[in-house]
Amino acid sequence: MIRSLLDLLPKRPKQHQSTRRNIKGIKRSPNISSRSNLKKLTMQFCLGLASSLAMGITFDSQVGAVPKSISSNSPLIAQISQPNQNNSSSNPPVKDSPVRLLETVGLFVGGIIFCIALDRWFSKRSSPSDNTPLAEQAKKLKQLKIGYPEGMTNLEVLRTQGLLEERLRPFGLSITWTSFLSASALIEALSNGTIDFCGGGGTASIFSQAADHIFVRVAKEKYTAPKGQAILVPEDSPIQTLADLKGKKIVFDKGSSAHYILIRALHKVGLDFSDIEPIYLTQPQALSLFRQGEADAWVIWVPYAQTQARSSYPGRLIADLESIFGDQASVEVPTYYYAIPELVRDYPDLLKVILEEVNEAGAWAKKQELESVQRLAAQHEIDPSIVETLQQRSSERAIIPIDDQSLTALQHQANIFRELNLIPERINVRDGSYSLQTKQNWTY
Repeated sequence: MIRSLLDLLPKRPKQHQSTRRNIKGIKRSPNISSRSNLKKLTMQFCLGLASSLAMGITFDSQVGAVPKSISSNSPLIAQISQPNQNNSSSNPPVKDSPVRLLETVGLFVGGIIFCIALDRWFSKRSSPSDNTPLAEQAKKLKQLKIGYPEGMTNLEVLRTQGLLEERLRPFGLSITWTSFLSASALIEALSNGTIDFCGGGGTASIFSQAADHIFVRVAKEKYTAPKGQAILVPEDSPIQTLADLKGKKIVFDKGSSAHYILIRALHKVGLDFSDIEPIYLTQPQALSLFRQGEADAWVIWVPYAQTQARSSYPGRLIADLESIFGDQASVEVPTYYYAIPELVRDYPDLLKVILEEVNEAGAWAKKQELESVQRLAAQHEIDPSIVETLQQRSSERAIIPIDDQSLTALQHQANIFRELNLIPERINVRDGSYSLQTKQNWTY
C-alpha cells in the first residue's frame, strides 16, 4: 500500500544535460517553490498514513466487541460472533479502552517521526551539498559585490537576467551590483575593497597598475565590437577625416580605452598626441560639453548601445575601431574582467562560477545579436558577410583566459603611455600580482 501511495508523489524532472541553458527556461538548481510543495505533500501523506493506520488498529481491536444494545439474536451478530465462539479458547480477551488509546497515540506519534525523517531525506536530496568547496566558500564570503560600467553587454545581461543569483542563491550568498562611470573608477573600487569583481577596458588597468592599485586580471572577452567605440564630430563640423583633427579640442576620458584609441588614430594619419588639445572628462560631462559646441571632437565608448541615453548622442562619425585597427580591434582594445586578489586566492571555485555565468551571458547576447542581424539580412538591409562573421563568433566562447597575445598587446599600450609620460614609470603587465595566467585546463 505504501509503494502505491508513493507512486502518486510527483517525480523530479530529469536534469538538463546541456552545459548551456535557455535563460528563461532551464534551471541549474531545483526550484525552491517546487521543493516546498513537495515537502508539504510529503508531510500530508505521512500524516494521513499515520492517522489511517491508527484508526485501522482501533477498528480492528473493536471488531470482536458487540455493543450491548444490539440483540444477540441478530443474524448479523451471529455471523460476526460465530468465529469468536469457535476460537474462544485461543483468542485473547479484548483490550480495555485505555490500552487501545495508548496504542493509537503511540502509532500516531511514530507516524509523525517517520514523516519528519522522510521530509529531511527529501531536503537533503534536493538541496546543494553543504560540504562542497563552492558551498563552503560561498558561506564564508556571504556577499559578492560586483561593479560594472553602463553598457557592458555581458555584465548587463548577467545582472538583468539574474543568472548568478540563481546559481548561488541555494548556498546563501547574496549579490550586489553597482554601476560606475569608467573602468578606472571600477578598478580603484576593487583596490579599496568597495567591490570584489568587475569588467572594463584594458587601458584603465595600465593606469591603475602604475598607480599601485590592487587587482588581478582574470579573463578577457574574445571579441570587441568593431563599432563599440568611435570618434564623433558635430554634424555641421568642417572636420571630415582624422587628419583634420590637428590643432583641435578633443574630449575623452583620461586613462580609458578612448585615450589609447585617439593616440592610435592620430598616429595612423601621421599626427602626434601633442598635435591636439586634450580635454579630460567622463562621458556624461563630455556629452554636455560636446552639445554646447565647446569641443571639436569626442572619443566615446559604446555609442550605439540600446539605451535611450546612448541612442541620443549627437554628432557624426569619422572613425571607429574597425577603421582604426581593422581585424585586430579585439586584440588592441580588449575588455577584461578583474577581481580582488582574495577572490582569486581564497575563493577559486566561486570565481569559476562567476566566469562560467559571464560566459553564459555572453553566449546568450551573441545569439540575440545574430538573430537580429539575420532578420536585417533577410530584408536586404545589411551585408550578408556580417551574418557569416557573427555565426562563427556565436559558436565560440564569449570570454577566454589571459594569454600571451593578450598581454603582449597590453604591454605595447603601456609602453606607449610611458613614452608619452602619461604614466610615471614602466610597468610589467605580466606581473603575477596583476595578471592570472593559468596553465591548467581553462574550462570556464
